[in-house]
Amino acid sequence: MMPSSNPDLAGRMAELARALAGPSGIEAVLAGVAGAAIELIPDVDVAATLLIGKGHTFETLPADSEFADKLHELQMTFDEGPCVQAALDDVIVRTDDFRNETRWPQYAPACVDLGILSGLSFKLYTADRTAGALNLFSFRPHAWTTEAETIGTILAAHAAAAILANRQSEQLRSALSTRDRIGQAKGIIMERYKLDDVAAFEMMRRLSQESNVKLADIAQQVIDSRE
Repeated sequence: MMPSSNPDLAGRMAELARALAGPSGIEAVLAGVAGAAIELIPDVDVAATLLIGKGHTFETLPADSEFADKLHELQMTFDEGPCVQAALDDVIVRTDDFRNETRWPQYAPACVDLGILSGLSFKLYTADRTAGALNLFSFRPHAWTTEAETIGTILAAHAAAAILANRQSEQLRSALSTRDRIGQAKGIIMERYKLDDVAAFEMMRRLSQESNVKLADIAQQVIDSRE
């Protein structure tokens, strides 16, 4: 249920839904989510999404959120903090005053040094290979209300949907590229060895099995050999 005390929320959610359905890239959508958080939730001074990939790599979106990127970088360095905890474990992680926070003995004082006193992080359900969190920060202590958590949860759902849609689009592009490479390689083999398309594909399939190399990589080797 939408919080009745915030009449702009329904309209803002509709705008985000249209952006998600349109041609905008993931960074534009997540920038809209961050902007909506600052606009709709009182006392939010910094908002951004943290994505954690393999090998302890991380990305802050929108990319121009330098202050958020610094807060994320500190968490990855210390391997502790609300954003990391929300991305990997808990659904919502709330800090009312970093000056009294004992869960993260290194990160909490670093936040205070930067002037950040409150934090609110929401887990994003993204994919097996990527963990994510929508993170809100405030320069004031005790900034968060139940309504803030409700709106943040809705915005986090939009952010997660944008990330999943972007990943599906990347997978489709990769699949189309793989298909094109296999088709090109098959044509080269047909011309070179005077085989029909079925025999040419069977040759690549057997090479893939015998060498334990992906079919797409075999196709790329055939293309490269022509060049």
